[in-house]
Amino acid sequence: MSLRQLLLRLPRYLGVSGSPRRWWWSPSLDTISSVGSWRGQSSRSPGHWNQVVSEAEKIVGYPTSFMSLRCLLSDELSNIAMQVRKLVGTQHPLLTTARGLVHDSRHNLQLRGLVVLLISKAAGPSRTNASCQNYDMVSGIYSCQRSLAEITELIHTALLVHRGIVNLNELQSSDGPLKDMQFGNKIAILSGDFLLANACNGLALLQNTKVVELIASALMDLVQGVYHENSTSAKENHITKDIGISTWKKQAFLSHGALLAKSCQAAMELAKHDADVQDVAFRYGKHMAMSHKINSDLQPFIKEKTSDSVAFNLNSAPVVLHQEFLGRDLWIKQIGEAREKGRLDYAKLRETIKAGKGVTSAIDLCRYHGNKALEALESFPPSEARSALENIVFAVTRFS
Repeated sequence: MSLRQLLLRLPRYLGVSGSPRRWWWSPSLDTISSVGSWRGQSSRSPGHWNQVVSEAEKIVGYPTSFMSLRCLLSDELSNIAMQVRKLVGTQHPLLTTARGLVHDSRHNLQLRGLVVLLISKAAGPSRTNASCQNYDMVSGIYSCQRSLAEITELIHTALLVHRGIVNLNELQSSDGPLKDMQFGNKIAILSGDFLLANACNGLALLQNTKVVELIASALMDLVQGVYHENSTSAKENHITKDIGISTWKKQAFLSHGALLAKSCQAAMELAKHDADVQDVAFRYGKHMAMSHKINSDLQPFIKEKTSDSVAFNLNSAPVVLHQEFLGRDLWIKQIGEAREKGRLDYAKLRETIKAGKGVTSAIDLCRYHGNKALEALESFPPSEARSALENIVFAVTRFS
């Protein structure tokens, strides 16, 4: 299957994912390996996520929050944006995604492109292969690597849009008129396809077969991850699936880590680095993405101000770990105790989970992946870019 065919088929795979009401869970007894001591030092870590991103953007030469601006301001997407405005007043998730593109301070939507740029600068040019010395370089980063960072962001943004497609078969009366959701789905598919097509074109312009293969394989991983998520998902009123933390980690990498890991590797390939350096970049991207994903999963359980009515994913890392420590029978009993009038009381269930070992174990797992990411960076010489990559790890693994 060609990359273009894969990109065009993604909405078919992602659209099956349904509305945010579909979750999967894990009551098996797969234990976590020892995470060891935490390497991060809070004194070295900036106090706020925005500060980390701002300082990193200065190092790479320009704000990555405008990385996809050329595509986002195109006439084609401007026309789509006009259609998106018609969704205002509805509950279609595409609106939430659109707002996140403008402002998402904690989990910056441009993080992946920023990491690709930073690791490109941290590695620098190849010392053993001088074939790319004539490439344009700005702030220690080749122009082709900047293009790759933009492509990575376009793909990630497109997938966010596509994953917001609502499963019309699971709509409830509280979701609003069916025609609004149908229209929103059409706009989500159209805008996501447009971004993916631009990413496909950008990859072709890089004229590097291995880079195309890496990004294509990342997309195949993502399709596989989403497929397995769908096959193990369960509605809150019909929880039947069994998966463990090992399965969760595999699915999390496929769905959230493969794109960043392989983009980091591809950035090294563009600079003609050898296989060892490419492997280091891959490992940083993989473990950084996993740590970031777990941090995101933990937010409903560690935020000081969390609305009692806000639902959380029953497939998130803290919940999966809680279920494993508890056992299937007790977990089903807790689910039953948290039901009121046929609906799940997320506030009550959240407090039950916080009282167990799942949250602290998820924090340990987050820091485990953070340690692995920091270990990978030790292969690079000290630099501002390497320090920025370390600070990103410190920011997503600090919970106090």
